[in-house]
Amino acid sequence: MDAVTVSTKFQVVIPKAIREELRIRPGQRVQAIAYRGRIELIPLKGVRDLRGSLKGMDASDPREHEDR
Repeated sequence: MDAVTVSTKFQVVIPKAIREELRIRPGQRVQAIAYRGRIELIPLKGVRDLRGSLKGMDASDPREHEDR
């Protein structure tokens, strides 16, 4: 587990091992969320990065037949 220091400008540096594991690049946006007394940073992905992420997903709607 890596510890970081909050600067006087309230900035932190994401440790290199975490940046590499999550493939975070300079200029990439992350969403900051306060959750149960902690801060979570979630890397935001572009639409192009999400291409193919739903491959193999069952797209049938179980309610489709109920509406008829």
